[in-house]
Amino acid sequence: MTGEISMYDRVGGTVFFEHLVDVFYAGVATDDVLAPLYPEYPDFTAARHRLTLFLVQYWGGPTTYSDERGQPRLRLRHLPFTIGDAERDHWLTHMSRAVEIATAELHRPDDDRAAIAEELMAYFRPTAEHMRNNTGLPISSSAFRQGT
Repeated sequence: MTGEISMYDRVGGTVFFEHLVDVFYAGVATDDVLAPLYPEYPDFTAARHRLTLFLVQYWGGPTTYSDERGQPRLRLRHLPFTIGDAERDHWLTHMSRAVEIATAELHRPDDDRAAIAEELMAYFRPTAEHMRNNTGLPISSSAFRQGT
């Protein structure tokens, strides 16, 4: 055992991730690029639940996400949705704002809040790029993937 404290514990557990996800989806709900991608739009209840459980598990909390949904398989789960540069950038804008707000409200020293925010964003930035499945080239278009 390394003795390292998980991000889940550093931020105070599930409540932090619920707040982060609530702020994130408040932005998504008003975003003309992202909101229509969600099958349940304008109801984000299920999406909030899934993202919260995923983040809780990823950052060292309970494994409820995998218990309910199996392996995360993020890229595979997002493949049905066209995610290009604009979608990635809008997603990152809302997540960056959510991280900024949620970490600012932590009862931690300023330098610790900044380190937590940077660690979160160091995960979200490359993950958002990894979800991008439309490069603008014909072969990566949704029409090509669907065979139309």
